[in-house]
Amino acid sequence: MPAELTDSTTPDEAMPPASRLSELASALWVVSAAFGCYFCMYAFRKPFTAASYPDTMLWGTGFKTVLVTAQVAGYMVSKFIGIKVISEMPPQRRAVTLLGLILTAEAALILFGLLPRPWNAACLFLNGLPLGMVFGLVLSFLEGRRLTEALTAGLCVSFILSDGITKSVGSWLLSRGVPEDWMPAVAGGLFLSPLVVCVWMLARISAPSKLDIAARSERSVMSREDRRRLLSRYGLGLLPLIVVYLLVTVVRSVRADFAPEIWTGLGSPAVPATFTRTEMWVALGVLLVNGASVLIRDNRRAFFASLIVCGLGIALLGLSLAARAAGQLSADHFMILIGLGLYLPYVAFHTTIFERLLAMTRDRGNLGFLMYLADAIGYLGYVAVMFSRNLAAVSDGVVSLLITAGWLTVSLSTLCLIASACYFLQLKTGTAAIPAEQAA
Repeated sequence: MPAELTDSTTPDEAMPPASRLSELASALWVVSAAFGCYFCMYAFRKPFTAASYPDTMLWGTGFKTVLVTAQVAGYMVSKFIGIKVISEMPPQRRAVTLLGLILTAEAALILFGLLPRPWNAACLFLNGLPLGMVFGLVLSFLEGRRLTEALTAGLCVSFILSDGITKSVGSWLLSRGVPEDWMPAVAGGLFLSPLVVCVWMLARISAPSKLDIAARSERSVMSREDRRRLLSRYGLGLLPLIVVYLLVTVVRSVRADFAPEIWTGLGSPAVPATFTRTEMWVALGVLLVNGASVLIRDNRRAFFASLIVCGLGIALLGLSLAARAAGQLSADHFMILIGLGLYLPYVAFHTTIFERLLAMTRDRGNLGFLMYLADAIGYLGYVAVMFSRNLAAVSDGVVSLLITAGWLTVSLSTLCLIASACYFLQLKTGTAAIPAEQAA
């Protein structure tokens, strides 16, 4: 039994040394399972972007742009569905639902190989539809814990690293003679077995302890009325944050989905190992910065510290764009720094901002609802960008869009972060602790 909490002790101080070792072992299990599960999921989503599909056009648009748009449209629809589904998902149904979603996505990739072009583009929509809810299910295993930021940072590192590594796998399969239309299904098949193992590991994770609940608040499934109440209370502060997330999502997605074209436009065509090398540096920086927020025990301070991290990322994005315009950055350094500038705020939303908002307000809710609300709007914006411009016409067009959208993100995000900080600074909320008798 943990030592009794008093007004002068924190949950960590009340924990015996043996319990701390047990918690560390549990945390390693949790982060390994979450990292592995989401890493493998990317093998069902991203490898197709390593191909160029140069021989096919549809309605005057490059086929790769059509494929990216189709998948992102499915992913975006999934996010809107997930606002309800993920926020209401009972814990005991998460693992089975995860496996069902992944198998559905792989079936869509097999159809993509079977059907002729350009009709097989619809299969990428069907592929994105189930995959959009995977992150919320995995995240549900991690939220509401004293180590949530560290655990979620490990999870987020998976989609930074896997974005590059699964592209490298796709490029490798193409170099081995796998046809472009079958390469995505083959890549997914390679990762199916390890994904099943990781889902099994997730299913064995215990619920947050009483000490976790004391520090972070209890997370519950949400009804429509719960969702409406949370938005009515904090909507004015959440709106500018969601605008920041929208802008960062669009630029991050352009950088990820059109990486080969961007590298070519920068004058340094990528080889398979390029994607992995650059994303490893980005992942390391994001893990260190965002994961460190777990060291801040006070929820209010951690929340505002995460807004500062977002501001630093936006500043780095602006400096990277300016340095590249002045000819002072190589293609490698530009892609690494712009990636770091984008992922610092992007991951801060996943690890800290919404997690600590719920913890400091102690309102009924869960992280899945807030993340899927932001994700739905973010991917809606990206789909709008895909529909409004033919990115595949020339590689320079992609680079131009990246730079223009990057500067827009710098200017608007700065204003939105200031507005949101001012709103929450004047808002009186609770702190990290609840009465000791409730935590016993």
